[in-house]
Amino acid sequence: MHHPWILLRGLTREAAHWGSFADAFRHALPGARVVAQDLPGNGLLHRAVSPATVRGMVDSCRAELAAQGVRPPFRVLAMSLGAMVAVEWARVAPEELVGCVLINTSLRPFSPFYQRLRPASYLQVLRCAAPWSSPLTIEKTVLRMTSNLAHARGAVVGDWVALRRQRPVSASNALRQLLAAARYTAPVAAPLVPVSESPRILLLASQNDGLVSCRCSQAIARAWGVPLQMHPLAGHDLPLDDAQWVIGQVRSWMEGSL
Repeated sequence: MHHPWILLRGLTREAAHWGSFADAFRHALPGARVVAQDLPGNGLLHRAVSPATVRGMVDSCRAELAAQGVRPPFRVLAMSLGAMVAVEWARVAPEELVGCVLINTSLRPFSPFYQRLRPASYLQVLRCAAPWSSPLTIEKTVLRMTSNLAHARGAVVGDWVALRRQRPVSASNALRQLLAAARYTAPVAAPLVPVSESPRILLLASQNDGLVSCRCSQAIARAWGVPLQMHPLAGHDLPLDDAQWVIGQVRSWMEGSL
């Protein structure tokens, strides 16, 4: 049975930031509906107020999908803050999720703050938040922080600048999203129980993630007893750096868990 896939991005990013990955993902999973969903305050919902809790984001996400006529159960592929939303969704409504693929996420209580956001990134993150920073400066900084392999594909920066100008995320919404991420605590036990010994959660992480330490995903994998696949070269934005690797890992996991 083809369950819809819901794609969720990270802090202040929108559905369009999936870029060509979303189409490649659809192409690799023929027959499956793929919905790249914005969190409130981002993308098509940039005028909405971002919930200041991850639980609030889950509730908004479920309501948005219901309004669009997209019905559970779902599979979720999510990055960073989006992955926190997926985890909380699995905790509060496990019957709605068949499985989750969590990319380069970090969760309390499994990792200390300096692994969840590497100290070397603090200055660059502040530069992105500064009101005097131009959209071009911000997006070049984001690419530098999140990609190890995509620098040659400078075209994405132009796309990202256009998105920032077209659908800007307000400073207050960015702060509320940051606050939600900072204070979220995940369940100690895995929120989705395996079916027939097949894990329903897959972790993907970048060994050389410059923003979030891969130790965060390793700690979650140990605590929850779920599989983790590591990319040796990619940065934080793993779907941007190596879309085909992500798709290959998802397909292998699905074949083992169907």
